[in-house]
Amino acid sequence: MASKYINITLKIWRQKDAKSKGQIETYKLDNVSTSSSFLEMLDQLNEQLVGERKEPVAFDHDCREGICGMCSLYINGRAHGPDTKITTCQLHMRSFKDGDTIYVEPWRSKAFPVIKDLIVDRTAFDRIQQAGGFVSVNTSGRTMDANAIPVAKFDADRSFEAAACIGCGACVASCKNGSAMLFVGAKVSQYALLPQGKVEATQRVLNMVRQMDEEGFGNCTNTGACEVECPKGISLENIARMNREYLVASIK
Repeated sequence: MASKYINITLKIWRQKDAKSKGQIETYKLDNVSTSSSFLEMLDQLNEQLVGERKEPVAFDHDCREGICGMCSLYINGRAHGPDTKITTCQLHMRSFKDGDTIYVEPWRSKAFPVIKDLIVDRTAFDRIQQAGGFVSVNTSGRTMDANAIPVAKFDADRSFEAAACIGCGACVASCKNGSAMLFVGAKVSQYALLPQGKVEATQRVLNMVRQMDEEGFGNCTNTGACEVECPKGISLENIARMNREYLVASIK
């Protein structure tokens, strides 16, 4: 499909830091190629702002390949924009029309404070993983090769699907309660389904859930918005599995 060029209006959240009061600012951007990605469009905007001797918009990005999960933006009221199962860097401007007004905001969650403009602090996810997202490994020299441990294909597939979570935070941003249970459920599940994860199984789920609560994330009410907006299609089944693991661990 040949690319064309469109003119758009951008309504972007600008905020100096977490303590400052933010506001929506309006920018006109012309000659945007429909073949460009959303982040490339923001690059174009920043080039325009720098040329006008104005402060460029701060936004997060890294790989731009849908893997790192850093390009977390709330676009026209949806996490990562109007398409499904993609990150913001995979969203292209062909999803918009000439003359469109596009609202761009950071994730809204108490646990994700704004650093600047569209960048939020998602280190709460890191602390949750540090609380239990690991497995014990025998390094005595008699370590069993992982490939020699039999794992049922069904369990291996479910574990792989859970491990696909990139920690972007779209689940939190799309949840009316700001819940992180889909993220935590995925991280618990990827280990709970494998024999290597059985050693810390009890403490893992207790520690990760406790850390999740301490970070200020809300509770799950099974609305399902998190699964819909997840760029990797992480299933709600992982939340159910985490709840079962938590129940068993609490009894033990």
